[in-house]
Amino acid sequence: MSTKVLVVGDVMLDRYWRADTNRISPEAPVPVAKITDIEDRPGGAANVAQNISMLNGVAQLVGVTGDDAESIALQELLAAREVDLNLIKNKELRTTAKIRVVSRSQQLLRLDFDDGAHACVEQVVSAVTNKISACDIVLLSDYGKGVLSDPQVIIQLAKNNHKKVIVDPKGSDFSKYRDASVITPNYSEFCAVVGECASEQEIHTKAIALCQQFNLEALLITRSAEGMTLVTQAGDITTFPAQVREVYDVTGAGDTVIAVFAMWLARGDSFEEAAKIANVAASIVVGKFGASTITADELEQALLGYEYPQSKLIELQSLLVKLDEARKQNRRIVFTNGCFDVLHKGHAYLLHQAARHGDILVVGLNADKSVRALKGSERPVNAMLDRAEMLSHLASVDWVVEFEDETPLALIEAIRPDVLI
Repeated sequence: MSTKVLVVGDVMLDRYWRADTNRISPEAPVPVAKITDIEDRPGGAANVAQNISMLNGVAQLVGVTGDDAESIALQELLAAREVDLNLIKNKELRTTAKIRVVSRSQQLLRLDFDDGAHACVEQVVSAVTNKISACDIVLLSDYGKGVLSDPQVIIQLAKNNHKKVIVDPKGSDFSKYRDASVITPNYSEFCAVVGECASEQEIHTKAIALCQQFNLEALLITRSAEGMTLVTQAGDITTFPAQVREVYDVTGAGDTVIAVFAMWLARGDSFEEAAKIANVAASIVVGKFGASTITADELEQALLGYEYPQSKLIELQSLLVKLDEARKQNRRIVFTNGCFDVLHKGHAYLLHQAARHGDILVVGLNADKSVRALKGSERPVNAMLDRAEMLSHLASVDWVVEFEDETPLALIEAIRPDVLI
């Protein structure tokens, strides 16, 4: 049976305007951004919910949106992830949205649209009351937009229904999270509450005192390059070193951490085991661009010891950054593509020969959906992650990038290789 997580919090739409920037405006000393693509992603509590769904859990999401185009876009994205939506629409509010202007995977500007949702608190509590008995755990994702301006009602509801409550906090007043099971601040948020810490011992002492002060079972502090520190009210301390990975973008990493931590707690794991798995998950997601998710397969491979995030499979936006760096060094980019469903000698020979035409060989790999469209419903024999893993073992291949279209045209246009095989 799938784990049911009731996610309550501030939902938002993350919108990426991708642009070419090749000149300076004659009107002011700023770059001219020519928008070439627009991508929408769930953000905030919505990103937490889709993380749960991607890990084969059941995400029940309670939040507030406006009655606008951004709300519709957000609902469509979450419906595609099979998230159980319980969104309260308020015509007087605008859906919280963050628009990022990005060029060559570098953020140029962020535009925020935010009316807050304080007026809808009673409706949120009503929705939670209707859902709470059927869930396995309650997760509060507080981004300070108003849905969780007074979380005590929800925390007490959860306690009365014998559900653990995990909170991703916001602000410097943790008293409003009193009686929660666990809160998961990052280190800056933790220090904003307890003051700066001069040593590990001081971190531990202040964390234990915080647990005792607000009757928390545990505190999970995320510490970027320092990993995570789990402290229980009883004084047990466990440190999880950061996994050695290439960090590309930390946006949304906290969403992944709390989603995984809550899911594994709901399944009966200890605080320590759940935090250990969440730490591995965080190491995967920081290697991706923007607010991203991980899949159950990615997490499983990482837990089994496969260095999946260090494998040659890479997201397009991360790849483009690497190729830009390579071009600055006058390195020649070669591209080829295929399904590579059952890797054989002919494939290996093709890739070996292709690599000889340049310095970096990028392989476009058809997604499972694309393979089915090309080869029929019985294909692929091997799932995309398995095919990517096999390609990663070939010395001739430098990077593998997935694409869902039947042809790689859009991918080729994005990569602009020097040589096309």
